[in-house]
Amino acid sequence: MPRWGRNFPSRARALLIALSALALLAPQSRPAQAQVGSERFSSIVVNAASGTILESADPDALRHPASLAKLMTLYMAFEALRDRRITLDTPVPVSFHCASMEPTKLGLKPGMPFVVGQAILGMVTLSANDAACALGELLGGSEDRFGEMMTLRARALGMPHSTFTNASGLPDPDMWTSAHDMAVLARHLITDFPEDYHYFSTTSFVFRGVTIFNHDTMLKVYPGADGLKTGYTNASGHNLVTSAVRDGVRLIGVEMGAASNGERDIYMASVLNAAYTGIDVPVGRPTEVANRIALMGVAHAATLNHSPRMTVERETHLAAAEQAQHGSRTRPAGVAATWAVQVGVYRNERIAREAAFTAHRLADDGEPRVERTSARGREAWRAQLVGLTGPEAEGACSRLAHHRTPCMVVRPEAREVASR
Repeated sequence: MPRWGRNFPSRARALLIALSALALLAPQSRPAQAQVGSERFSSIVVNAASGTILESADPDALRHPASLAKLMTLYMAFEALRDRRITLDTPVPVSFHCASMEPTKLGLKPGMPFVVGQAILGMVTLSANDAACALGELLGGSEDRFGEMMTLRARALGMPHSTFTNASGLPDPDMWTSAHDMAVLARHLITDFPEDYHYFSTTSFVFRGVTIFNHDTMLKVYPGADGLKTGYTNASGHNLVTSAVRDGVRLIGVEMGAASNGERDIYMASVLNAAYTGIDVPVGRPTEVANRIALMGVAHAATLNHSPRMTVERETHLAAAEQAQHGSRTRPAGVAATWAVQVGVYRNERIAREAAFTAHRLADDGEPRVERTSARGREAWRAQLVGLTGPEAEGACSRLAHHRTPCMVVRPEAREVASR
C-alpha cells in the first residue's frame, strides 16, 4: 500500500470529500476507472542525471505498460542502429500478423514499402501498433522472440519488475512493468542514445501523404517538455512518461493508471512543478493544462512519498468534473475506434492543422489528424479527429456543435486511411 506523507489526515479528508462528491454525481452503472489516488495509480519523478527519486507513489507496484512498452522496442531499435545491424533505410517487412494489429496503427499492408525510420516515427507520434510489431519481427525474427529479447534487455538495464511479451504493448495479462522501471528505461534512452532522443520531440510527420501528429500533449503545454511516450489500454488506464528540462536540470516523470488524458496531463504538470520547486529550480507561473471544463482542486489526490526537501503543500487538479459529466470512456472489448469527426476541408495545410487542434481542444476527445485530399481538382487538406468509436464520435461532434464548430461524423467504411 502507498505511504502517506506527514499531512495524511488533511490530505485524506480533502481527497475523500472530493471523491464522495464525484461518486454522487457519476452514473452508477459505469465501471470504475483507474484514477489518481486509486489503487491502480502509481507514479515517480526522478532526477535524470543522478537517478535520485524526488517524488513517488507506489513506484514499484506492477502495472500493465500499454504503449509504454514501445519505449523498450525503441531502445532495441536504437541499439541496433548504433551497432550498425540496421540503418534508417533498412526495409521492414510487414507480415499479415502485424498488418492485423488493432489500432492505433499506420494502416500497413503486407508487401507495402516500409523502412526503419518510418517505423520509429510512427511509434513516437501515432504510437502505431503495426509499426512496432513489424520492427519487432525485423529485430527478433518473430514478435514472441522479440518479447523475450525485450525482457532480457530490461533485466540488464536494471528493470526487475518488467516482463514484455510483444513489441507494441497491446493487452497481455503476462506483460508487466512498474513506474520505477519505466523511469530507469527513460534515463537509459536519454543517456545511451543522445543522438536519437530527438525523435521523442517529433510533433508530426507525413506518411503516405497523411500528416500524423504526436499524441503527447505535454510537448505543447508544459514548458521544457521534450518527450517521451503516452499509453492506454482498459487494463492499464492512461499512462505517461515525460522528460522536461528547466535551468539545465532534467527531470523524468512517470505516471500509470490515470482516469483520462486530462487528468494524466494535469497531474504530470503538477508533480513536475512540485519536484522542481523542491530542488529550488524556479518554475515561474504554474503550468496549467487546457481542458474544456472546470477542474476540481483536490489537495494531494495522489499518495506521494516525498524526499526530505519536498515539504511544500501543493494541489493536484483532477479532471473530476469531466468524469462526473461524461462518465468512463472505457471501451467494451472488441469495439474498434475507427470512426472520425471531420471539421473541414482547407486549401492550406497550416490552417487545417490549426482547425484539427482547435477541434481536439474543444471536443477533448480523439486525435487531431490532417489528410491530404483534393477538392475540385486542387490539392486540399482535410481536418479530422480520429481514433473514436461511434458513440465517441457522436459525442465529440455534439460538443463541437455546442461551441458552434461545424462537424460531421465519418463512418469507418468512408475512411480513406486507417487510424487508431
